[in-house]
Amino acid sequence: MARKVAVVTGASRGIGWAIASLLADRDWLVIGCSRSGRPRGLDPSIRWMTADISDPGAARQLAEFAAGADEGIGVLVNNAGIQVERTVTESTDEDWEAVIGTNCRGVFNCCRAFIPFMQRAGGGSIVNIGSISGLASDPSMALYNASKGFVHALTRSIAVDHGPGIRCNAVCPGWIMTEMAEAAFSLARDADAAAADAESRHPSGRFGKPADIARAVAWLISPESEFVTGQCITVDGGLLAASPIRTDLS
Repeated sequence: MARKVAVVTGASRGIGWAIASLLADRDWLVIGCSRSGRPRGLDPSIRWMTADISDPGAARQLAEFAAGADEGIGVLVNNAGIQVERTVTESTDEDWEAVIGTNCRGVFNCCRAFIPFMQRAGGGSIVNIGSISGLASDPSMALYNASKGFVHALTRSIAVDHGPGIRCNAVCPGWIMTEMAEAAFSLARDADAAAADAESRHPSGRFGKPADIARAVAWLISPESEFVTGQCITVDGGLLAASPIRTDLS
């Protein structure tokens, strides 16, 4: 029996890998995408296209490739993202092009390319991967923080402009232990101490795992969330809910 297609950008590692793998386990026909080639060890059932989605033409090609598979596109997960650890005054034009090109233009390009195909297929669900960095700014990540704010606002606009039929939501991860998190902690004078302090501020008692975000995405594309659209859902182990005041210090 033909299956609906789920496309996951930035699927070569970390959160994207976890999302693509979980959806494949749940019997979606998954198409993964990144600028690099297909990674070793990825579920063999996952189809692959190498593409730089900051290029509008590549985003259109990805949408056309996905639309030609089985029953049409049901889900788009915009996960591809780049992080640069610099302040505004430290950021270069090259940093701007890299971060804004992928995190903003890339998400926009894919949404613009995929929505018409979803409409022809009878509707669909878009999940953008935002960040708590678009809600509360991390130090020395000015462009990344700003780009995630864009993703959150674009998510609401798509939900308003293209529903009913198209639902669009964002998942806003907190500290998920990936290479991006490790790079951010490396900015501290003592990376291990910074990580330990950050972990202690989570009411959940731990950092997040890519699987935590994958499960949130799976819920957002399921019938159980059919009345949810235009929302930016924080998945951060309670980090932003907690006051910075510490009562366990001597």
